[in-house]
Amino acid sequence: MEIVYICKSLADENRIRILNLLKNEELCVCDIEAVLGIKQSNASRHLNKLKMAGIIASEKKSQWVYYRLKDETFVKFPFLSTIINEEIGKISVCKEDIELLKKINANGRSCD
Repeated sequence: MEIVYICKSLADENRIRILNLLKNEELCVCDIEAVLGIKQSNASRHLNKLKMAGIIASEKKSQWVYYRLKDETFVKFPFLSTIINEEIGKISVCKEDIELLKKINANGRSCD
């Protein structure tokens, strides 16, 4: 059943965009909100779905929660690496998200 939850979690544009952002670095929910242009509650709902599917993990640091890809899941289900590293990057909005994240990082993160 684990594979079913993983596939269902991939069936949303915002969750795909989140995975694209997390493929290179750990991010705070505030960074994800800023790039996607969504409210914290909406971002948290999508992050929770990905976490419940076992694709991402979280860690609380101070008052912020940081998210990262969960390596063990990518070892168990190698197709996820192919999707995230090869396919998602071809989507224009995902390319734009990476550029926006670079600008946000260069100007100082909103949660630091």
